[in-house]
Amino acid sequence: MFNQTLSLYKNAYGGISKPIWWLASVLLINRSGTMVIPFLTVYLTFELHFPLEQAGFAITIYGIGAIAGAVLGGKLSDKLGFYPIQFWSLVLNGVMFILLGQMRTFPNIAITIFILGLVGEAFRPANAAAVVHYSDESSRLRSYSLIRLAVNMGWAVGPAVGGLLASFNYNLLFWADGITCIGAALLLRTVLKPVHGPVKKAVLVKTEKGTGSAYRDGRYLFFIILVMLNGVCLFQMFNIVPVFFKEEMRMSEALIGLSMSVNGVAIALVEMILVYKLENKRPDVLYISYGVIMMGVSYLVFNIFPPYVFVAFIFMLFFTLAEMLTMPFMNNFWIHRSQDHNRGEYAGLYTVAYCVSTIIAPTLGAYVVKHLGYTNWWYTVSAICLLTFIGFRLLLPKHVQSPSHNSH
Repeated sequence: MFNQTLSLYKNAYGGISKPIWWLASVLLINRSGTMVIPFLTVYLTFELHFPLEQAGFAITIYGIGAIAGAVLGGKLSDKLGFYPIQFWSLVLNGVMFILLGQMRTFPNIAITIFILGLVGEAFRPANAAAVVHYSDESSRLRSYSLIRLAVNMGWAVGPAVGGLLASFNYNLLFWADGITCIGAALLLRTVLKPVHGPVKKAVLVKTEKGTGSAYRDGRYLFFIILVMLNGVCLFQMFNIVPVFFKEEMRMSEALIGLSMSVNGVAIALVEMILVYKLENKRPDVLYISYGVIMMGVSYLVFNIFPPYVFVAFIFMLFFTLAEMLTMPFMNNFWIHRSQDHNRGEYAGLYTVAYCVSTIIAPTLGAYVVKHLGYTNWWYTVSAICLLTFIGFRLLLPKHVQSPSHNSH
């Protein structure tokens, strides 16, 4: 039994190229330093004594900068290549984190946060294009899962260490975050040879499909709206759910942290195997639709059961399975609709969907909870999931006859 399990893991992780492992290492270092953003609201209100509304506005400004960064990063990746965009995004992000720690007035903080979002989020579409470049068709989906695994592991480390540092001195957070960003950039430069300019332009003559702009691809734009709706539901886990655990379930911070760590651990143990077993068997949108409906069920759990601690863990298991069925296969969908010359643009739009979600999710969630209560909000989130499920099913019919081609 042990040997079978070991063999399954070896197969799941086998065939992934060395550059992808290096990219995952870069992201692990970068995300392990993620300390400022999770504590930004607390820092602005408790340390700098800004009102909560101003702190919330600062997060919105970061989100607007991130949207601009995602679009710009995608465009620049197509024009200049993914390598320099990744490198300079990491370096400038590190510098901006250190600078942010020195700012004391709200206008200065607002400007710095906007630039931070801009340069930081430019990394994502460039990184997505890099994964496509360094992987082949047989390992692409698992390569993305490996990158997600690195990000999740980093997220498990960063906020935990950040909480410790903040208890000594908040300024340490900015230095730690900045130095890890610059360190990740130096590792990228050391382990991966620079790739200059757009990759494999010759593909333009190969096929007409996807040679245009992502902004004129109607099917893709519909997909992006669905991704954004899913993101609004997904990001409840990082803002409204912890408050719900604290207020309604009377859970301690330690217990909230433990329940949320189930997400990262389960993804680390299961996602690569799940993707390995499912990839290319059915259309991507079919798996995504299953995941979306599963997410709706996870939030309904809060209204079905009384507010006992075990419910938090039931929610987390449903939620994690939903995440594992949606995120990797969503990546696969946009990759199959893009080509080498416009991949950054497609990746940029995909990133924008999540940036918009990060702005809407806490604002809408907090508003509804304040006026209508948690129960009505969880019903609303489940309804959004149902609507998104129907949307993904509408994307299905044209693909269902050719599952081997996935979501082209």
